[in-house]
Amino acid sequence: MTKRFLVVGLGNPGREYKKNRHNVGFQAIDFFAAQHGLDFTRQQSNAAIASGTIAGRSVTLAKPMTLMNASGGPVSALMKFFKVEIDHLLVIADDLDLPIGTIRLKPEGGSGGQNGIKDIINRLDSKEFARMRIGIGRPQGKMDPTAYVLQDFSAEQQAVIDIAYERASNAIETWLSDGILLAMSRYNAPAEQV
Repeated sequence: MTKRFLVVGLGNPGREYKKNRHNVGFQAIDFFAAQHGLDFTRQQSNAAIASGTIAGRSVTLAKPMTLMNASGGPVSALMKFFKVEIDHLLVIADDLDLPIGTIRLKPEGGSGGQNGIKDIINRLDSKEFARMRIGIGRPQGKMDPTAYVLQDFSAEQQAVIDIAYERASNAIETWLSDGILLAMSRYNAPAEQV
């Protein structure tokens, strides 16, 4: 039986959140799906999903349709339904502590304060899944980080983020075909070096 891979982009569902900084996980996985001719036309376990073969692997892409902080339920249910092993899961989320457009892949670890990842760790009772963080930078001055993440990117930032989505897409493909270590060595460079 072919082992299935699950790639999850985190975000908040709804038109008002679509272009928010907090939704880079959704945006990155939408970009990746489009690159491979896949559409999120199905619903399963409270998530929008798209499935296909990428880099010779059987892959399901998912966007949980809960609010981000409750992403663990859909992820856990999808893993059970598709019989996905923990080392075949990749979660994509935003990161305030990384400069805008920077990509960081890790094979496992804590939540880093990202509540969607925190909920997935709690529901899976494991930190041993790969994650990709995409930097959204910190707000200037005294702006509340919660307000900042729920705003859209400026035009200058969007140009940087669009390049990051291309790199993220390539990194996902490398993870699928060659594993997390090679993906890390290729794509964990600061955005400025690209």
